[in-house]
Amino acid sequence: MRQIEFDPSNIEDRSFSEWIEVRDSGIHGSGVFAAKDTPKETRIMEYLGEHIDKEESEKRAWAQIDVAKETGGASVYIFTLDEEWDIDGNFEWNTARLINHSCNPNCETWIEEDQIFVYALRDLKKGEELTFNYGFEADTYEDHPCRCGSEKCVGYIVAKEEWPKLKELLNEVI
Repeated sequence: MRQIEFDPSNIEDRSFSEWIEVRDSGIHGSGVFAAKDTPKETRIMEYLGEHIDKEESEKRAWAQIDVAKETGGASVYIFTLDEEWDIDGNFEWNTARLINHSCNPNCETWIEEDQIFVYALRDLKKGEELTFNYGFEADTYEDHPCRCGSEKCVGYIVAKEEWPKLKELLNEVI
């Protein structure tokens, strides 16, 4: 895969979506909500940002974590694209960065070529907050407490396939 040069010239067009609106979230800070009823498997929006290699990604992630610790804000907007590249979505015009995590998400992300898109997992009702599972590893669960409030919440932002490992780790602590 080739590195994509960062070109903000068409960001406004690419960051707009007729399917969403942004407002305060009961989960955390600002959230993204369905602006209208949305059918299952609708491509809702693109996760936008700068394509960066893993070395740069690591540097930026730690810098973003340091800022988050100082401010209490959200931490890292870096999204894994593949084994070589990530997308740093830490830009105001990347509306998709405001989609909150849920242990029982109604959206998921699909990687298509060198882009990341958010799709509806099921039919969404107008006004419903969009969520997806951030997919963090269980080994770092303590760094990522979950506030999703769903009935299926496991208490931490961890990928569903990591839930058995999380359970083992939590049992070791008890």
